[in-house]
Amino acid sequence: MSGSDLVTLSGVPGSPYTRKMLAVLRYRRIPYRLILASHGAAGLPQPKVSLLPTFYFADAAGEMQAVTDSTPIIRRLEGMFAGRSARPSNPALALIDAIFEDYGDEWLTKAMFHYRWHFEADIARAAAVLPAWRMSQTSDAELKAAGEMISGRQIPRLRYVGSNEKTWDLIEASYVRYLDAMEAHLRSHRFLLGARPGAGDFGVYGQLTQLACFDPTPMALTLERAPRVYAWTTGMEDQTGLEPTDADWFDPAALPATVKALLAEVGRVYAPLLLANARAVQAGLDEVQVEIDGRPWVQQPFPYQAKCLMWLREEYAALDAPNRATADAALKDTGLEVLFR
Repeated sequence: MSGSDLVTLSGVPGSPYTRKMLAVLRYRRIPYRLILASHGAAGLPQPKVSLLPTFYFADAAGEMQAVTDSTPIIRRLEGMFAGRSARPSNPALALIDAIFEDYGDEWLTKAMFHYRWHFEADIARAAAVLPAWRMSQTSDAELKAAGEMISGRQIPRLRYVGSNEKTWDLIEASYVRYLDAMEAHLRSHRFLLGARPGAGDFGVYGQLTQLACFDPTPMALTLERAPRVYAWTTGMEDQTGLEPTDADWFDPAALPATVKALLAEVGRVYAPLLLANARAVQAGLDEVQVEIDGRPWVQQPFPYQAKCLMWLREEYAALDAPNRATADAALKDTGLEVLFR
């Protein structure tokens, strides 16, 4: 197989979205090559926004294009490669899968960013290791300087994800509840929506590669409260040995109580933020202010998350009447039904 036959991406191990997409490629048995971001992608185009991972796909004219958004990339790969789908075939269940993926990508990342750049032990580990993934063949002094540069750049960015004095406790309490709910689910089930992984599993997994398995403060918390979550995260890295069938998905009309509990946690924290953020973006406001779980949440508006809400609503609107009724019943009393009114 030549290099031109491989799906090419650029990324680093410290990027939860890189880890998410590598796990998708392995599970789907899609041949790929990973270019470590520090080594450069010679001859390949630069993305409009420098994010990791960056995928390189040929357009209709055969010209290579740089693409960076993991959610549409998963869907693009579904059209490019048959078999071992990461998306449920049932449209109602696919909507629930999309909600879990969005929660991982857009809410759990707040916990990841908060823990990494708020606590001294986590800052120290990130500053020491993150630059070594990119530039290990350098002097200790240069590596230390690079770590200081990264932490100096990232810590002020906490405000972008909403980590501040008003929200710290809320973020940490939500992560603890998520761990407890996921641990309870894993006592009886292998993946979020059955005996095979969906995009939601990979979205959550990406953030947990850092929260559960790298950053010392949330990793200790995970090991103490949720050893199954830790084990699940390490196992999700390579699911090439799984032989999935369509029967492995849950029936969306009969979801286990543990799935409903996980959805309720998503609805409890992420749904009100999505709605408030969309209102702020539409109104051109400089700040999002909303009450989440009885506590004030304040952050800068995030236009991308307004798009996330739009995409979820488009997927819901595309459901036919029977599947919409199934989705409505599954989301009832979770706090997520407000997204689709």
